[in-house]
Amino acid sequence: MTSFWINNVRIVAEQGVIERGAVQVDAGRVAALLNEPAPQASAEPTVDGQGLWLIPGMIDVHIHGANGRDMMDGTTTSIEEVSRACAATGCTSFLVTSVSSTLDDLLAMIGCVKAVVGREPGARIAGIHVEGPYLNVKRKGMQNEAYLRHPSRAEMEQVLTHAGPLLKLVTLAPELPGGRALIAWLREREVVVAIAHSDATYEEALLAFQDGATHVTHCFNGMRPIHHRDPGLVVAAFEQPQVSLQAIVDNVHLHPAIVRLMHRLKGAPGMVLITDALQAMGLGDGDYRFGGHAVRVEGGVARLADGTLASSTVTMNEALKNTVQAGIPFVDAVMMATSSPATVLGLRRKGRIAVGADADLVLLDDAYQVRWTMVAGHVVFVAQP
Repeated sequence: MTSFWINNVRIVAEQGVIERGAVQVDAGRVAALLNEPAPQASAEPTVDGQGLWLIPGMIDVHIHGANGRDMMDGTTTSIEEVSRACAATGCTSFLVTSVSSTLDDLLAMIGCVKAVVGREPGARIAGIHVEGPYLNVKRKGMQNEAYLRHPSRAEMEQVLTHAGPLLKLVTLAPELPGGRALIAWLREREVVVAIAHSDATYEEALLAFQDGATHVTHCFNGMRPIHHRDPGLVVAAFEQPQVSLQAIVDNVHLHPAIVRLMHRLKGAPGMVLITDALQAMGLGDGDYRFGGHAVRVEGGVARLADGTLASSTVTMNEALKNTVQAGIPFVDAVMMATSSPATVLGLRRKGRIAVGADADLVLLDDAYQVRWTMVAGHVVFVAQP
């Protein structure tokens, strides 16, 4: 179908909720948005939304794997499988995210991404997120200490040469030698810089934000905690209006009260829902290998042998549900999963339902289950009855 209507849906649009509206899709984009049902006399095909929610496709800026596949394994198959898994959970765009590794392994992953871009079976690749290896050993979390090192412009030049415009986001610890200089260098090349796995003090974080860092990866996790005489990175980020915060809302990484605090201080535009999922997403409990570590998932929670949290198993639609259950208004939670990450990445036609926007759309029921997912006007996932 080149041109068709999606009718009888509750639309989360830029101007608010349309309780019973319609969306016209033409050539992969939103062509019209009505606050009433589609014209009955229209000769164009119509998709019945059954009164369910129509939301923008969600965007995951931080995902490592799914369905038993790790995107650092050097295969295109894993990236394709994550694309399918994302689509099944209402995510239409994602950043292929690395873990700390050798340069050769990182370049191999980038090569696989380049081979898949443009032929994804589900969600589209919006770019690459390099998490590490320029991270602080003191706050390494599950990152493998064997691969951690100081920021290197020469090394990052190789990464950028290989990835080109696909390199969208780099997470690093700014207090390491060379960290601030690398932030400025990356920003000059329009790469978003995030801070995490960092022991930065409040003052060091402020300097990093002045240098051009604008994002915090998995806020509160893998960083110096807040203390009343040592406020650290988190408080510095709270005070900077241009800085946005990632949130893993799986009821493990963040207490619901912290989610509410982040929302109260930053608002929906300043928060970005992520999964930070490893390959256990979609499979559940069991033993896995991730980032060079043995990882055990029990009760949906992934940990190293010493108890350290090792990414998550949450999906984007589950994160959306958990966020609302934490007390965040539904429309704000949707924004945190759609328009907020789109803004971080500069994706002007994504993350919203508006005339001219890409027809990346998700039909969602009241239980937050995905009924179907559409990318550029094409259905890439339909739930089994």
